Amino acid sequence: MKNIVILISGRGSNMEAVVRAAEAEQWPARIAAVISNRADAKGLEFAAARGIPTAVVPNKEYPSREAFDAALQTVIDGFAPDLVVLAGFMRILTPAFVEHYSGRMLNIHPSLLPLFPGLHTHEAALAAGHAEHGATVHFVTAELDHGPVVDQVAVPILPGDTPDTLSARLLVQEHVLYPRAIRWFIEDKLTVENGQVITPHNSRPAN
Repeated sequence: MKNIVILISGRGSNMEAVVRAAEAEQWPARIAAVISNRADAKGLEFAAARGIPTAVVPNKEYPSREAFDAALQTVIDGFAPDLVVLAGFMRILTPAFVEHYSGRMLNIHPSLLPLFPGLHTHEAALAAGHAEHGATVHFVTAELDHGPVVDQVAVPILPGDTPDTLSARLLVQEHVLYPRAIRWFIEDKLTVENGQVITPHNSRPAN
């Protein structure tokens, strides 16, 4: 039984999707904890109501990113995680923290990476005049939003779309994409070879 620790900063809708999928599909894993850097994160209420342990590590109480990440790492490791899941965790993580969880930390980013790393991805996709937008699940590396891609989903950009309408339509697909990718991880169905993730959706490269 693998332990999953989920990090959030706000409402945690992707966290909710993961928890619901784990329950409904009876994953060989448990959500060991939901941790936030904000005490007022709404997702903590959902987790607590589900009987999931929660914790808060307020980043504003630490003098540096390094100090915060060290404190956060201590709390996370108290739950013996096999996988750390970033679900709207609005912090840029230090290289030492990322290295500690190398190969066992996933993030979901609202764009079709490598397009539009960073913030304001919906606005960027609309401004670029693209026909579609999407989301990417990837392993976390020290370079922001550049880790090996696990899976992606695309949605069309429709006439009259705004950042809000595009975000809402994409979020529905994120709630399918992220739990599926996490389940692949906990079932040992993901392999990284030469920076490429081998999944049940693609074939192993020829030798």
